[in-house]
Amino acid sequence: MNNAGIQQWIDPTHKEFYERARAEITINVEAPVHLTSLFLGLSSLTTIMNVTSGLSFAPLAKVPVYSATKAFFHSFTQSLRYLVQPRGIEVIEVIPPALNTDLGGKGLHDEAPPVGAFIDAIFAQLREGKAELTFGFSDAVSRAGQDILQPIFARMNPPR
Repeated sequence: MNNAGIQQWIDPTHKEFYERARAEITINVEAPVHLTSLFLGLSSLTTIMNVTSGLSFAPLAKVPVYSATKAFFHSFTQSLRYLVQPRGIEVIEVIPPALNTDLGGKGLHDEAPPVGAFIDAIFAQLREGKAELTFGFSDAVSRAGQDILQPIFARMNPPR
C-alpha cells in the first residue's frame, strides 16, 4: 500500500517554495513510484493499493504541489492498473476527501468528516470489489466532468 503524503500550504512566490515543493514531490511521487517498482519484483504480489486524493480532480490552490502530485499519482495508478492486468495484479485506488486529520497543519481539517466514517465506507467498497474507493467529496469529484469541476474549483479557490 502506497500511502505517502505531505501537504504544504505555501505560495509559489515564497522564497522557500522550490525546496518545499521538492520535498513534497519526493514524498508524494518519487517514494510511491519507487515502492511500486519494488513491489512489482515480488512473485507473490496480487494487489497494489495507492492513496491519492479528491484534490486529484479539483485542486486546492493553497496546496498547489500537493494537488498536482496527487493528480500525477491518480494518472499513474490508472496506467499501472492497465499495465499489470495481464499479470493478474489488482490495482486499487483509495481516493479520500479532506478528513479530520492534521494533514497540512493542526486544525485545518477540524470540520472535515471523521476518519472512522471514511474507513467504514472504504472497507464496504472493498467488499464490493471496487477498484476506485471514494467517500463524500472525493466520490462527487471523481465522477464529475469539467462542467461540475470548474464551479467547484471556483468555490474552493475564491478570488484573492
